[in-house]
Amino acid sequence: MTTIEHLFARRVHGADRDTESGTTSTTPRLLGVASANPPTRYSQRELVDLLAIDDPKIRGVFLNGGIEHRYLTLPPVDDAGQFRSESQGDLLRKHRRHGVDTGSAAIRRCLAEIGRQPRDVDYLVAVTTTGFLTPGFSALLINELGLAPSTGRLDVVGMGCNAGLNGLTAVASWSAANPGRLAVLACSEACSAAYVFDGTMRTAVVNSLFGDGAAALAISTGESYEGAGTDTRSGAPQLIGRASYMITRAVDAMRYDWDDDAGKFSFYLDKEVPYEVGAHVERVVDELLGDAGLRRKDIAQWIVHSGGKKVIDAVKINLGLTTHDLRHTVSVMRDFGNLSSGSFLFSYERLLAEGRVAPGDYCVLMTMGPGSQIETALLRF
Repeated sequence: MTTIEHLFARRVHGADRDTESGTTSTTPRLLGVASANPPTRYSQRELVDLLAIDDPKIRGVFLNGGIEHRYLTLPPVDDAGQFRSESQGDLLRKHRRHGVDTGSAAIRRCLAEIGRQPRDVDYLVAVTTTGFLTPGFSALLINELGLAPSTGRLDVVGMGCNAGLNGLTAVASWSAANPGRLAVLACSEACSAAYVFDGTMRTAVVNSLFGDGAAALAISTGESYEGAGTDTRSGAPQLIGRASYMITRAVDAMRYDWDDDAGKFSFYLDKEVPYEVGAHVERVVDELLGDAGLRRKDIAQWIVHSGGKKVIDAVKINLGLTTHDLRHTVSVMRDFGNLSSGSFLFSYERLLAEGRVAPGDYCVLMTMGPGSQIETALLRF
């Protein structure tokens, strides 16, 4: 663990405490969260009809995966009403347009929630996997939102669904080293800018699962914010720990390949992914909690990436969680599909809106993605 990580990932019982308030003043706090989606929303049944999917196995993948609706930007149609084939350039332009639009909308909403303005942001980490741009979303969002030219920035690109917590680590490290200043994490994904429609089961699994959306999280260290998200009773939670685990034998289980026939990238998702995640999830969670002197029964709230029905079931079974524990994970998947790096923030937003978090509650955040990687973080309200 690095020196910077020690600034925010210290043991709960040994953390420095403010003598007047009794709260930790040197630990980053999550001040507010907000999300945004593109304008077009479809049910899964609408999609199988629009995409003219006749294969009963592929229809079953779409209709039996626990997803009811997703926000997507489908290809334009030709004069005959058929979807046009999009080039990689078309997809990249879609990625940029909707990534900037939804990312900036999420950041504006997040800042408005905590009573701050874009000019107050001192550091921005932008996360995406659905396209590659230079300059990246951090620069484009600074320009779009009118952030100060002195705003520090970082792009986390290509890390997949686990990347939101990788970005959170970077934001928290910066925040701990710069107390009193405001940092923002923005996860912006246009997953429909990474689709190949070729009728194969490989692409059908991907096309049935992922949706478009962005989420933003505001963080600061040493500030006395009373609210956290939409539930002002809970107080802004502290980020008190993190742990990672890479399943090295499954490094190729989730990846982008170049499709010569289609002339674009195609995402591959191995059918063994849920089982690999399930087999290793206890190890990383127990490390996270052990560092804080906690056990699983001490955790009141669980926010797990909406990675798909089988992935969620594998986590649930191996960690001994209940349906209630994963209510927000499941409901986000139902209403949005897999939103890649920002999925966990959509679930976290719902947790806060629910208004049932109590002071002193511990919350585990968990994401998983290419590598194959499991990322976790520990919050205390």
